[in-house]
Amino acid sequence: MSQMSFTPESKLPALGTTIFTQMSALAQQHNAINLSQGFPDFDGPAFLQERLAYHVSQGANQYAPMIGVAPLREAIAQKTDELYGYQPDVNSDITVTAGATEALYAAITALVRPGDEVICFDPSYDSYAPAVTLAGGVMKRIALQPPAFRVDWTAFSALLSPRTRLVILNTPHNPSATVWQKSDFAALWQAIAAQEIYVLSDEVYEHICFDEAGHASVLAHPQLRERAIAVSSFGKTFHMTGWKVGYCVAPAALSAEVRKVHQYLTFSVNTPAQLALADMLRQHPEHYRELPEFYRARRDRFVQALSASRFKLLPCEGTYFLLADYSTISDLDDVAFCQWLTKEVGVAAIPLSVFCANAFPHKLIRLCFAKQEATLDAAAERLCQL
Repeated sequence: MSQMSFTPESKLPALGTTIFTQMSALAQQHNAINLSQGFPDFDGPAFLQERLAYHVSQGANQYAPMIGVAPLREAIAQKTDELYGYQPDVNSDITVTAGATEALYAAITALVRPGDEVICFDPSYDSYAPAVTLAGGVMKRIALQPPAFRVDWTAFSALLSPRTRLVILNTPHNPSATVWQKSDFAALWQAIAAQEIYVLSDEVYEHICFDEAGHASVLAHPQLRERAIAVSSFGKTFHMTGWKVGYCVAPAALSAEVRKVHQYLTFSVNTPAQLALADMLRQHPEHYRELPEFYRARRDRFVQALSASRFKLLPCEGTYFLLADYSTISDLDDVAFCQWLTKEVGVAAIPLSVFCANAFPHKLIRLCFAKQEATLDAAAERLCQL
């Protein structure tokens, strides 16, 4: 008697392996320089590593509180106050999560009900849409046009409906490397003030902002922050993406709903890493304060190294990504071009069309410059040969 085989009906039938995984695998297969996936090829601060080992050796190896250890939440509150003039409540407004992706998923799951409409801006990070779909929501997208990728607020207002529940924004923006201004948050507030619409602000690159005015956060807007969830990432800030520690800041009522999902999704985040991050924030705040200059130097070095190439580089206002227009080099679509670039030139990049639900005809690729200077120089040398 043969054993029956069961194949469940997929809740996400159109979803496959992410482009980041695909390109990193292709880069490894062809021994290419990997500028595709957004992670540094250098290590994080030695002090942070030492504090992790210290807390492990001191026995901090059991479950942390579901919302995060108190020293880390206190340090987050102080940092938020310093940067954005707003101090969230340590106990009710801050939740430590297993990376920013978990925070985004928990927030979307907590807020979005079947049939609710969610507005996001394309190109958009690939984790938003699946979470909205699993929650039964309907994605409504506004296309941001290169090279400026600015929001058309008239088009945004026209997209609002009685079913609009949530707006998802990302600043500094991955993949366009643009940033929101305070005027954007003012326009957002003006558009949604009269409705019960919430805001999910993905600010994982908050400390990698090159704008002279600094990072504009939803938390700095007194009205918006009363209905917003801001998401941040320690992995991006401290070059430790593998630690998978992030957090979200939201008013007590919203945090309570996020925590209901969080406690059954991951429950809590590893204890020694939380304690080490608390020590880092308290004793070395200069790290995140100096991060813009740290990455600006890498951006400028890479831009200069590519100045002799046939690529047209777009402005980079934030994140550790650089967009390059390859229209004078090839007629291939961006996915095929990135595959060719990896196999034949030995540099892996990400095509921008994968961040969009609808057709994205522009010939743009995303390059990550969170790399050692030697890595960037070697990649630029290969790209300049095209």
